[in-house]
Amino acid sequence: MVTIPLPDAQLMTFAEFINWKPDNRRYELHHGSPIEMQPTGDREEVISFLNAVLVVEVHRLQQPFLLPKQALVKLPNEETAYLPDVVLLNRPALAQEPLWKKASTVTLGASVPLVIEVVSTNWRDDYGKKSVDYESLGIPE
Repeated sequence: MVTIPLPDAQLMTFAEFINWKPDNRRYELHHGSPIEMQPTGDREEVISFLNAVLVVEVHRLQQPFLLPKQALVKLPNEETAYLPDVVLLNRPALAQEPLWKKASTVTLGASVPLVIEVVSTNWRDDYGKKSVDYESLGIPE
C-alpha cells in the first residue's frame, strides 16, 4: 500500500476528518494528519482472498460477524483512525459503538475480534505502528 501524505495538510480532529473525508477515496487519520491509502494490485488480491475466506467461514459457522469494506478503527483519546485491510466486526457489539451509525467507525475492542493488515515493503507504516495501536484496544492482529 502506498501512503500519500497530503501536502501542507493542517492537523485535524477526528470530527473534522469525518466531515472532510471524500467517500470515494481511502484515507486514514494519523495523529491529526490525513493520509491517503492506495493499495497496490498484489495487496488487493491478498485482501480479496482473505475477505472471501472469512465470509465463507462466518456464514458456515453462523457467527454474528460482518466484514465491512470502509470501517474505521479509531484509537481512544487520539486523533488517529485506521482503515484496516480486513476487519471483522461483532455485529451485536456495534449497538454500543457511538460512531458506528454516523461514521462507520468503531472505538471499542469488543467490537473487533480480528484486524488484518497485509504487510508490504512499507511494513513499518502498515504493521509496526498499527500493531501496537491495535493491541492498545485489545484487538488481536
